[in-house]
Amino acid sequence: RKSQIRLKRLRDSNLVIIDDLMFMAMDQKEANLFFHLINDLYNSASIILTSNKGPSDWGELLGDPAITTAVLDRIVHRAEVIQLSGDSYRMKNRTSIFEEESVQN
Repeated sequence: RKSQIRLKRLRDSNLVIIDDLMFMAMDQKEANLFFHLINDLYNSASIILTSNKGPSDWGELLGDPAITTAVLDRIVHRAEVIQLSGDSYRMKNRTSIFEEESVQN
């Protein structure tokens, strides 16, 4: 019941922000549910999506080329793609911890 209420709230939103998509691989069921969410939002909401993986990596992480194609088709159809490069802003002032000694296996 709680998950249905949350899903309705997402579907009724004007803006959905999905942060760190593809951080971890999805199983078949998760990928299918993700496709349905994107499909539901496609014509009704704006989506802001962040990922540290490029679209060419999504097939492996979603585990299904057909679902990957369908998701990307809907996401990039009317998208403004902003690609950032460089170090993470979270690490900007933390580089000194990596300059000390590296861990050797």
